[in-house]
Amino acid sequence: MALSIGIVGLPNVGKSTLFNALTKAQNAQAANYPFCTIEPNKAVVPVPDARLQALSDLANPQRILPATVDFYDIAGLVKGASKGEGLGNKFLANIRETAAILHVVRCFEDDDVVHVDGSVDPVRDIDIIETELILADAQSLENRVERLGKQSKAGKEFKIKHEKAKLLLDHLLQGHPASSYAGQDDDDVAEIYRELGLLTAKKVIYLANVDEDGVQEENDYVKAVRELAAERGAEVVVVSAKMEEELLGLSDEEQQEYLDSYGVAESGLIKVIRTGYAALGLISYFTVGPKEVRAWTINAGDKAPRAAAAIHTDFERGFIRAEVISYNDYIAQGTEAKCRAAGVLRSEGKEYIVKDGDIIHFLFNV
Repeated sequence: MALSIGIVGLPNVGKSTLFNALTKAQNAQAANYPFCTIEPNKAVVPVPDARLQALSDLANPQRILPATVDFYDIAGLVKGASKGEGLGNKFLANIRETAAILHVVRCFEDDDVVHVDGSVDPVRDIDIIETELILADAQSLENRVERLGKQSKAGKEFKIKHEKAKLLLDHLLQGHPASSYAGQDDDDVAEIYRELGLLTAKKVIYLANVDEDGVQEENDYVKAVRELAAERGAEVVVVSAKMEEELLGLSDEEQQEYLDSYGVAESGLIKVIRTGYAALGLISYFTVGPKEVRAWTINAGDKAPRAAAAIHTDFERGFIRAEVISYNDYIAQGTEAKCRAAGVLRSEGKEYIVKDGDIIHFLFNV
């Protein structure tokens, strides 16, 4: 599985500039006017993980395959998007396919960069976007409620589902996101969430886009975003999209020198990916061999057979056992053979919960 993140926000908040920087390629046009992105741009971005390189240094494989994140750069939304204003529902549909939303918010002043609403106000901007997402969810749910209403005549089961769907719709129409609905764990309601891909049920990460000064000391705009995010239990990442774009083309050493000059420890790419993994409860395990060293993304808490399915569904279906070495043990011993001889290679069964950084070899039979 790959983590998928949709980058959303008002026009001219720095989404496409950020996309260029995150993907290290100029494959999203950035321009100082609304709707410069006219198609959703997707990029598959490798997940930076120092452990992968350390394992590769020991195993000397033919290739290294990191875990990946799918980033989708979606055209700027405006007030009325749920009704088709701007580029409307076409782009809202693209967001439904992602696991998380990266909500880019402008937190800098610049007279040369036009703001679609005439002034910088991140809390107002967040409210505009989130209102449109709620309205889009309500619109989708209204169609489901109407259909269930017709089906309710066929029996009690559909009538109950219809009533539950109406309660959820009322919640949305009161201006509340699907993520705050108290009844979402109900099986019938959970089915609606899955089938409709409700936008406001997704994890949200707020990205406060600042100028160069803002990365060293948080301004009042960023503080306002943090306060709002804290109320909603969401994460905030502070990034200067302009700085990240300027890192393009620099060597690793030059990038670190550039970041050091601003007192920044790491790039925005690493911040966003780490926050995304944490928000969605994702971890990585590794397979190590002479052909490849590879990272696999799974959900924290997955048991060994489910983790094996990340490689191939046959691995889960025919699971026998997993041979597991912890990352620290592998680094200390240097090879699988030495780990086996030292007694740190473990044989685990179907109930084993995979740990972040495990090196695993699955045995299966189908």
